[in-house]
Amino acid sequence: MKINILAKNYKVSEKLEENIEKKFEKLDKFFHEDVNANVVVSKFKDMTKLEATINAKQAVFRAEAIQDNVYDAMDVVMDKLSNQMSKLKGKLEERYKENKALKLEFIPEPEEDEIEEAVVVKRKQYELQPMVAEEAILQMEMLGHDFFVYLDMDTDSVNVVYKRKGNAYGLIETIR
Repeated sequence: MKINILAKNYKVSEKLEENIEKKFEKLDKFFHEDVNANVVVSKFKDMTKLEATINAKQAVFRAEAIQDNVYDAMDVVMDKLSNQMSKLKGKLEERYKENKALKLEFIPEPEEDEIEEAVVVKRKQYELQPMVAEEAILQMEMLGHDFFVYLDMDTDSVNVVYKRKGNAYGLIETIR
């Protein structure tokens, strides 16, 4: 597993770097091939935030924790990542029977109360209007939504704009 550690307003010591690598190498047994793990450590106020994203071939695992201590945050993130892998094990086994990127036999079995069936409770259809990202953000704000799907005028592809933390916006662009 290739581990990329990024710090924002935080000085990462060698001890912390070694500890992060040691913890994430334990997860390496879940994957057949090399995967990337991105870890971001940031400091704000008196708290430490640790975010981790593991990009596998057919799945993305992401967790974050805010704690007083970076080591406590790392433990919480590792627990969350392990739980995500356990919850997804049954679904991934069924959906990706032939996928060799994940070693599902090492992921612990999910507990009965952890398995939740996804149920669609509402459907909505609307005609996509061609527009640029700035116009889509304006439409999203006027509707009071957290995201907005639109047809990009320049690329003729379906894109999504969404709200991020701190009054920022994100853009998901589709590729054909």
